[in-house]
Amino acid sequence: MPSILIVDDEPDNFDVIEALLSEPTYELHYSPSGKDAIAALDAVQPDIILMDVMMPGLDGIEVCQRIKAMPKWHAVPIVMVTALSAKEDLAKCLAAGADDFISKPVNGLELRSRVRSMLRLRQQHQELLAFNAVLEETVQQRTAELQTIIHQDSLTKLPSRMFLLQKLAELVQAGESSFAVVYLDCDQFKLVNGSFGYAVGNQLLQAIATRLQTYLSPGDLLVRVGEDEFCFLLHQVKTESTLIPFIQTILQSFNEPFIVANCEMFMTVCMGIALGSSVYQQPEELLQHADTAMYKAKLQGKGCYQFFKRQMALAMLSRLTLESDLQRALEHREFVTYYQPIISLKTQKICGFEALVRWKHPDRGMVAPGEFIPCMEETGLIVPVGMVVLRQACQQLRIWQQQGWTELTMSVNLSVRQFTCPTLLADIDRILVETEVDPAYLKLEITESAIMENAQMAIAITEELRSRHIQISIDDFGTGYSSLGYLHRFSVDNLKIDRSFVNQIRAGNRNYQVVNTIVALSQQLELAVIAEGIETTQQLQWLQQLGCEFGQGYLFSKPLPVSEIDLNKLYSIEFSLYPLVES
Repeated sequence: MPSILIVDDEPDNFDVIEALLSEPTYELHYSPSGKDAIAALDAVQPDIILMDVMMPGLDGIEVCQRIKAMPKWHAVPIVMVTALSAKEDLAKCLAAGADDFISKPVNGLELRSRVRSMLRLRQQHQELLAFNAVLEETVQQRTAELQTIIHQDSLTKLPSRMFLLQKLAELVQAGESSFAVVYLDCDQFKLVNGSFGYAVGNQLLQAIATRLQTYLSPGDLLVRVGEDEFCFLLHQVKTESTLIPFIQTILQSFNEPFIVANCEMFMTVCMGIALGSSVYQQPEELLQHADTAMYKAKLQGKGCYQFFKRQMALAMLSRLTLESDLQRALEHREFVTYYQPIISLKTQKICGFEALVRWKHPDRGMVAPGEFIPCMEETGLIVPVGMVVLRQACQQLRIWQQQGWTELTMSVNLSVRQFTCPTLLADIDRILVETEVDPAYLKLEITESAIMENAQMAIAITEELRSRHIQISIDDFGTGYSSLGYLHRFSVDNLKIDRSFVNQIRAGNRNYQVVNTIVALSQQLELAVIAEGIETTQQLQWLQQLGCEFGQGYLFSKPLPVSEIDLNKLYSIEFSLYPLVES
């Protein structure tokens, strides 16, 4: 039943209103003054207030202002009951917060209409309050759920990376330094997902989390920071030596298999450790440094650990800078091809070139290949850069052949990444069409280790290349895996003796015997042999005595840009007597 509070210093006026509001039924309450009305609010709990304007003491306008200033009652509709009719007086009522007014003498029809109208407003407001309360509860519940999602890993129920960063921020802000972050990464975890599926992989992660939790001390944290990455936040750690027993315990804990999907699974991990220090300003730095140390540990092999050292960050920055510069170099066409002559050791005349990539940096000048080629191999940039070199080499070979040097060959290296690239054959076909070079004079050099990584695939690819009349050379022969068992199955044309054997060749020593064996083997298999890294006339003479057919090295010429190559001069030189370029 709606509650109505009637405030009027004349009791007769209450009787009149009570009579006019007899239908429908309301719960009516009476206060003879504004002070009494304010005091009665909590007891009456009014849904609407009918307020007389002209009252002794506190008049209706002031009482209205005070009630509207109360947060608990400001939404209760107040209807001013007044004999005043001037617009200024009515304006004062509205300015005081009144929601409506009724003129005296009170008309029953008008009174009931005003009351019903105000009660509708009151009901709508209460419904809105109820809706807002439900909405607020829903928001709070959802916020709590989101906080759980943010701060807890859904799979392992361990704290999340965000939670760890918050704890690290607290430690950094408090100036704490006696703690450590131990970043742990599973070795080759992707093999599990690839072999058994993600469901089994997830079960293994849960098992790993359960086992790691058993090594937690009170107050320490175990956090899942990535797919197969976990992190310990350890307190009361001051030196590296105090952590060694814990680290060794964690590594040894992985000696026992995990029982997942009724299978025994073995896993190894690498760990990187960053010790707390007052120099840290951001929590992300600690996590980043522990991650950097973990990356360095992985380079050492499985089951290794590494403490973070400041120079690691500098090396990582240098590496990232190099990667960025290499990407830019590819876009800006900074890679150029140099050519090293290949000599027939029998006729001592030039018979071809090996194409070698060089990087002409806009600020540093020529960058040594050993500095950037390993980075290109790891990042995969060697694939597009390799195609750039192949295109330039084929274009140059075509130019020389058009100038009359029709018997020249061009050797181009294929890296491991290139050899396993699914678009290799299509890329080579496109370059052959673009350059219009005769593929019979193109030699692709493939390392022995690249071939042996997947012998069946290598056999198929080499057969495809040979079907295009391209010659195939096994580069650095004897330095990789033993490929003797497969050699008779490969469609290859040449074996290339690595410079490590040639540089130390001495009569009667082991390297001499290795070279002698390779030459003899190639003769039995009817393969040509090319020795690289020839630097002295003594090496040249020994190779000639062994029957090696071709050679290259600084004794003859260093790799040269096209602008420094004079084929007429090269053809007129007997390289056994007159080296073209001094080493």
